[in-house]
Amino acid sequence: MGRLVVIEGLDGAGKRTFASALTAALHDAGATVSSLAFPRYDDDVHAELARDALYGRMGDLASSVHAMAVLFALDRRDAAPQLSAALATHDVVLVDRYVASNAAYNAARLGQDAAGEVVGWVRALEIDRFGVPVPDHQLLLAPPREVAAERARLREATEPGRERDAYESDAGLQARTDDVYRELAATGWLSAWTVVGSTGGADPADPAALVPVLLDPPASGPETELG
Repeated sequence: MGRLVVIEGLDGAGKRTFASALTAALHDAGATVSSLAFPRYDDDVHAELARDALYGRMGDLASSVHAMAVLFALDRRDAAPQLSAALATHDVVLVDRYVASNAAYNAARLGQDAAGEVVGWVRALEIDRFGVPVPDHQLLLAPPREVAAERARLREATEPGRERDAYESDAGLQARTDDVYRELAATGWLSAWTVVGSTGGADPADPAALVPVLLDPPASGPETELG
């Protein structure tokens, strides 16, 4: 059985670039890798509806924290068989955003921290009720917030069709979400975590340094930091 590795972080944290580099490093180590990114806006109707809501096309749907959380959770529920099949045939299944993003963003929207009600509610919904696979390791990309924000603004200006949605354009929400992410990592929510790039640099550390941790992890341990 393969290992489910999740990359989390704010919009503009560099998840897509880091995922590509980490995939290459895992391949160099001889591992087989399958990749998936959430939300699957073009492949799942629940994610499509969530995207429409974030761009103001679904009336007041986006104003409901729990309704939006359910839509994102249903996207992962639909993908659970695909994830399980990939875990059966690959050493690593690398996922860009997963259950922790639902917990962090919605806790931030409600002004709660990682110990708040909605984080427990998300876990009960996605892990216990929907039965999505539990991560084996979660990576939090944590560049300075201003770096992530500038990357998101640049992406919007230079990439057609990448206009920021209601979450991405809310600087206060992004800051609160970053706080919750760091708390989830510190408490080992759902799995062991590694915080990447938290020492102030704009770029995360070398992904190759993560390969031994991801392929031959310790039995247990606290949050670690890389770069």
